[in-house]
Amino acid sequence: MTTRYTKDHEWIRIDGDIAVVGITAYAAEQLGDVVFVELPEIGKTVAQGDELAVVESVKAASEVYAPASGEVIAVNEALEGAPAMVNEAPGGEGWFVKLKLSAPDELDAMMDEAAYKAHTS
Repeated sequence: MTTRYTKDHEWIRIDGDIAVVGITAYAAEQLGDVVFVELPEIGKTVAQGDELAVVESVKAASEVYAPASGEVIAVNEALEGAPAMVNEAPGGEGWFVKLKLSAPDELDAMMDEAAYKAHTS
């Protein structure tokens, strides 16, 4: 599996043509305590850069953008009852959606972990 990062602090973990999307620990820390997550409908098609989800914290509401184009094939329903998972495990159990990628080559321009760390330091 390969993980890539966007300048807007989303991560995308790729396994074949399926990708899991979430926000980075850096983004979760900037948001503060997450109190609500609005997830897209399964079956929704998104283009790279489209709004994918909305995260509300005690500080602000923030959009999560699709790091790549594809179809939403799963959402993390656990976040509806436990939005704090975004803060507790942003790179794991706090994932947002799974996408079936339609343009995997979009991932080529994204940052790897080392580049993302440099971007946030």
